[in-house]
Amino acid sequence: MDLAKCHYIVIEGPIGAGKTSLAKSLAHHLNADALLEAPDENPFLARFYGDMARFALPTQLNFLFQRVDQIRGLTQLDMFRRTTVSDFLLDKDPLFARLNLTDDEFALYDKVYSHLKPQTPTPDLVVYLQAPVTTLVDRVHKRGVEYERTISEHYLARLADAYTRYFYQYDEAPLLIVNSERLNFVDDPDHLRLLLGRIADMRGQREFFNLGQG
Repeated sequence: MDLAKCHYIVIEGPIGAGKTSLAKSLAHHLNADALLEAPDENPFLARFYGDMARFALPTQLNFLFQRVDQIRGLTQLDMFRRTTVSDFLLDKDPLFARLNLTDDEFALYDKVYSHLKPQTPTPDLVVYLQAPVTTLVDRVHKRGVEYERTISEHYLARLADAYTRYFYQYDEAPLLIVNSERLNFVDDPDHLRLLLGRIADMRGQREFFNLGQG
């Protein structure tokens, strides 16, 4: 895998896995554009974590509109002129919807998703970050976002399981599955170098990286 030839790289993972931190670090390393989710621009998100049943649908639709707009902007750019590193995969959007919405709400969401979903470019590489649920909980609480303090371990466990099942069958792009429990891409430059080396060594469509196991 030659990152210099990649035009579209996606970092994914559940809340607390470190996807945004890695996307920013990788974009900086590659002198690439960063395409990042903007949770602070979703007016329903804080209310969702306080009352998930009531605010799941508006929260999900707001994120969908936001992500579609961002991806449409990406498809209009000359993808061969500059690399883009993103911290979300639009095709994964229904994962959250299926997890949080009732059947009737999901049916409505699915209609909107089908109508809005643009033709998305296929990533040259997807990096999927995993971590134990206890690590996810610890990271979420440590970053000090007020409305995230109410996120329960049970919810993060369900979310992590949904991600695992989604990427178990994902085959649209080369996939590197990374155990991020012992990785800190913000404070330890060596960890980013180790990951870059592992990416350079990729030969197959699906590979794994676990610090301490090569």
